[in-house]
Amino acid sequence: MSASPPTRDRPEAVAPHRLRLLVLDVDGTLTNSRHEVTDSTREAIARVVAAGARVMLATGRRYRDVLPVADRLNVATPLVTASGALVKRPTDHGTLHRAAFAAGVIEGVLAEVVAAGHEPILYTDSFAAGYDFHCRSLADARPGGGGLADYLDRNRDLARVTPDLERTPPATAFAGFAMGDEHAMRGLQGRLEAAFPGLLSLHTIRSPRYLHWMCEIAPAGVTKWTGVTAVAREWGIAGHESCAVGDDVNDLPMIRGAGLGVAMGNARPEVLAEADVVVGTHDGTGMSDVAELVLASLSQPAPLGPAGRPAA
Repeated sequence: MSASPPTRDRPEAVAPHRLRLLVLDVDGTLTNSRHEVTDSTREAIARVVAAGARVMLATGRRYRDVLPVADRLNVATPLVTASGALVKRPTDHGTLHRAAFAAGVIEGVLAEVVAAGHEPILYTDSFAAGYDFHCRSLADARPGGGGLADYLDRNRDLARVTPDLERTPPATAFAGFAMGDEHAMRGLQGRLEAAFPGLLSLHTIRSPRYLHWMCEIAPAGVTKWTGVTAVAREWGIAGHESCAVGDDVNDLPMIRGAGLGVAMGNARPEVLAEADVVVGTHDGTGMSDVAELVLASLSQPAPLGPAGRPAA
């Protein structure tokens, strides 16, 4: 990462070199506080693409749930979803990468979640089949019920009800979550870390669109950054040639790993502390600031390769 100090006033001053890839979180980054992709954000991303940089979305959302955002931005590159656990092509819905739990782990995880008094949600790569996740019941799904009740109500058509889910989880489950208040979710994360040391990737984050917090559960080593780099390698783009932008703790691996890590002005304190630069908020100039960062980097002379020609 760049050693230049962060600045809110002149974010373009810290672009370290040419940035060929822009990686963007969705909620709290691309979308504003009303969960909209504004015209100004759309225009900012279009400027970056027109200048020759690639744009990728890396989100905690389900694959189906991020497709409208990609369409709004005219982004057809692979989508990194479920915080890195599933990467798919929006052009044909083909799967490029799907995480997998070690044998026996998911059964133990579900038992811990249920024993702690929470309802587990398990994601499967079942877009073509018309559903996205498994749950034990829809009995509590109701509008205005808060937290998981709202989630299940709004997504009931995308659920596969499996009453004995903790005993017979789907073999293709690649990630999941539980939902509750912050104290309960942090407690669940600690419980799972103690029960399965080194076997899980866990994040406790504030749900951007539902009441309460989520404890995200994925196999060990899975992050947004692992999903991004798997695709970027195919394009011949190195980590230092990328800019990653986010606002929550599940964005930290890509903010740390990218050549330029950017925090939105509305980001959590942990993210603000680790980013190379802090831009405006998702309700303000954030995406325009990010576009200026990338465009300023592309105005620099291309580095020369071994033969004295511009490097790729």
